Amino acid sequence: MRQRLSRGSERGEQRGGGRERGAERSEQRYVYGVNPVLESLRAHAERVERLFVTEGQLAAKAAAEIFSRARDAGIRVERVPRERLVAMADGGVHQGVVAELRGFEYAELEDLLEAAGKSGRPALLVVLDGIQDPHNFGAIIRSAHAMGAHGVVIAKDRAVPVTGVVAKASAGAVEHCPIARVVNLSRALEELKEAGVWIAAADPHSNQPLWSARLDGPLALVVGAEGAGVRQGVLEHCDFRLGIPMLGQVGSLNASVSAAILLYEAARQRGTSRSVAGS
Repeated sequence: MRQRLSRGSERGEQRGGGRERGAERSEQRYVYGVNPVLESLRAHAERVERLFVTEGQLAAKAAAEIFSRARDAGIRVERVPRERLVAMADGGVHQGVVAELRGFEYAELEDLLEAAGKSGRPALLVVLDGIQDPHNFGAIIRSAHAMGAHGVVIAKDRAVPVTGVVAKASAGAVEHCPIARVVNLSRALEELKEAGVWIAAADPHSNQPLWSARLDGPLALVVGAEGAGVRQGVLEHCDFRLGIPMLGQVGSLNASVSAAILLYEAARQRGTSRSVAGS
């Protein structure tokens, strides 16, 4: 029988958690590549301090929008040698443009729940336990935003922060998907429960396939690092565990792939559809 998600008043009213309000900000960072830079300018131009470009490497169409938005926002543009962009991007594919941004502003857990309430849709969050690979992290943010999640939750310790590599891997989605950073992941899960959210963990050892559960109610999907998975101490705070049935010989999936599959199934059950990719 499919498990219905309808957690309600038995968890009580939402608790503030005793944390002070106010966005936490990381150190200054560089974002590189056409899409991440454009999304930074479109979403939060006020956070962009400077732009660095290399002559002849930036595509004309992209350059026109980048320069136009920089001019409108009063952002200084510097033309620099290619070698300097390579250093700023730490060897990543910069496509001729790098943006220097103020530190990334993390959201509070309550902000994500508030965003869900304002959307008129059941909360859908992604909680990451021990994801330390920036490419995995960025890909998960991209999938979360694409599938309509209201945000991503990470821990302050044992987790990669938002960096230029993460922004690049997210294709700019990091500028649109709120990310909350919490001190204690288990405590955060309990706060989500009190707010009426059910907690489902991705677990390759679970006998319950993801499509057998109802994922159309308020839900947080917990995904662990590749190999280690979700830690036992965190699993104990989850309501149920979901497995992704596989036919091949490989025992587990990449963390970002697992997250994408779980998010897609949740979106499918909710009827979340805006457009078909490629149409």
